Amino acid sequence: MTEIIDGKELAKTLDNEMIRQVGQLKQRGVVPGLAVIMVGNDAASQIYVRNKHRRSQKIGIQSRDITFPWDISETELLAQIDDLNHDPDIDGILVQLPLPKHIHAKAVLEHISPEKDVDGFHPINVGRLWNNDGKIVPSTPYGIMTMLDRYHVQIAGKNALIIGRSTIVGRPMAAMLLNANATVTIAHSQTDNLKTLVHAADILIVAVGISHFIRGEDIKPGAIVIDVGMNRDSNNHLTGDVDFDSAKTVASMITPVPGGVGPMTITMLMQQTINIASRRTK
Repeated sequence: MTEIIDGKELAKTLDNEMIRQVGQLKQRGVVPGLAVIMVGNDAASQIYVRNKHRRSQKIGIQSRDITFPWDISETELLAQIDDLNHDPDIDGILVQLPLPKHIHAKAVLEHISPEKDVDGFHPINVGRLWNNDGKIVPSTPYGIMTMLDRYHVQIAGKNALIIGRSTIVGRPMAAMLLNANATVTIAHSQTDNLKTLVHAADILIVAVGISHFIRGEDIKPGAIVIDVGMNRDSNNHLTGDVDFDSAKTVASMITPVPGGVGPMTITMLMQQTINIASRRTK
């Protein structure tokens, strides 16, 4: 029988664990601090920032939400990040994307101190991850690794296939699985013989951004399937990159959409802020 990997329930469990961790830090005089910067008034970004703030409050993290007008100059924004880099009460800094066209996202993300880069996108943190020394890593892959760990999935020695090569999910996911001693292949929508690779994968992670790109008949019987897709169908319903109904008859474990990987992303952002604050105590 296929086991559903319930990211929503796991996130609730982790929230309770983090509340205890924050309580222990506060006893040592440390309150984890997260600064979230938003430029402009993008509606989707506003919702995401609001959710982060609520989650921070629930867990006990001090959340500082900073909104700038869309016409702030890149120089001014970098100066504000400098201030946060030197603020002893802030452990993590996150700049909400997208940014206005006149601001170079790469320059902004690289201006954040690597020690406070809670998203794990700074080149130094990327390099540390690939050197198997990553202390700060992107939240979505971090969440997936946590799911696999909590559901007692053996990774070492397994064939892991990642469909998707983004710097947010695919590439850091490959590094984490490689560091966990999996044999890793990265593919994408244009990979030749993709179905052959999919059918050989013990662990399949799909982050390609195409609704129902993978179907049950493509999957190796007994595989663990992690669906990172967040797509909208013709009825505006949220769907994944994997056809859940057909895949769940073949896979041994599978994440649903919604309720799978999605809830873990903000959860691991919170955990990463706590991890950084814990290092501050040392």
